[in-house]
Amino acid sequence: MLVNLKEMLTDAMRNRYGVGCINAPNTTYLRALIDAAEEVNIPLVIDHAEVHDPLIPLERIAPDLIGCARRAKVPVAVHVDHGESMNFIMRGVNNGFTSVMYDCSKLTFEENVSRVKAFIEMVRPAGISVEAELGEMPTTLNDTHGGSSASTAYTDPDLAHEFVERTGVDALAVTFGTSHGIYEKEPVLDFEHLKRLREATGETPLVMHGSSGVPLPDITKAVAGGISKVNYYSYLAVESSRFAGEVIEADRAEGRPTFYHELVEKVYVHTKAEAKKLYGAFLNGFEYRRARNDE
Repeated sequence: MLVNLKEMLTDAMRNRYGVGCINAPNTTYLRALIDAAEEVNIPLVIDHAEVHDPLIPLERIAPDLIGCARRAKVPVAVHVDHGESMNFIMRGVNNGFTSVMYDCSKLTFEENVSRVKAFIEMVRPAGISVEAELGEMPTTLNDTHGGSSASTAYTDPDLAHEFVERTGVDALAVTFGTSHGIYEKEPVLDFEHLKRLREATGETPLVMHGSSGVPLPDITKAVAGGISKVNYYSYLAVESSRFAGEVIEADRAEGRPTFYHELVEKVYVHTKAEAKKLYGAFLNGFEYRRARNDE
């Protein structure tokens, strides 16, 4: 079922589980992600990032994302990820996306507040949920989001409190030790800093970007510490590619051709299994369906 992000994250925050937000730039990934969510029984956010638009334009992928979300047996939100240009963001809104990340984190604090607040006032009457980011997320040379910042500054709790008070944002992405892209060494998350951010932001759900590459026990610990939305993509994409190469090499070793349609189906099965492992970490031991049925 297609739902908005605010409704989904309000439930996640109340019950201390995490909702995965994963890029779905093709139908193989889209199918694997939603099928895994149905089997694990967890809500899901599928998104289209602005940096992936040259790979597949939003207008081409939107009908697939929204159609699959509507048919899903679990709640699914369709999200614009890391939208920086108003043109891209409004293309998402006009094509049926239920939520938007308006990323003004590279701007000054006051400009970030001003732009996000104005955007929320514009789209909230249409039922669009809005995520923002405070504290620019560090990136690596292999970052799929096209970033180049080497900053390691964490989100300031006092500024986070002021930001959510002044904007009324539905979710806030914060930094406390993660980075976009492929990690050169295992990331170290500052859970004490996350605790301060959780206390400073009241009822606003918090978002962890750069989650792929973080050990699954640490993701679960972050969820237990107050993260409600877990953005994950790079490592899952790399793992799918690694597995595809393994299949091709096995076929070559046995002297048989690799048929594309068979390869895609094998990658789908493998990616679904990997996604189910992730979702288990996001749930933090919470039994989603039972709790929903008891309401």
